[in-house]
Amino acid sequence: MKSIEGEITTLHRNAKCVAGAIRPDNLLSMRTAACGTTVRTEVSATRLRSLIASVDDYLMNLAIAEELCRYTSD
Repeated sequence: MKSIEGEITTLHRNAKCVAGAIRPDNLLSMRTAACGTTVRTEVSATRLRSLIASVDDYLMNLAIAEELCRYTSD
C-alpha cells in the first residue's frame, strides 16, 4: 500500500511552546518538533482523504496552540 507523506513548517515566536502544546493531539502518523523559531510536523497516511482530514484538524489545533502560547508568554 502506498503512503502519502507531507511536512508542514510554520514560524512562531515561541516554537517550543507551540510544539509542546500541539504534540499531544498528534495521531500516530504525525511527528512534531520545534527547531529555533519553526515548528515542523511530518504527517503520513495511506489515503488522501485521511491526510486531508488530519491536516485540517492539525491546522485548527495549531491555531489554538499558537494563541495559548501567546497568552501564556505575555
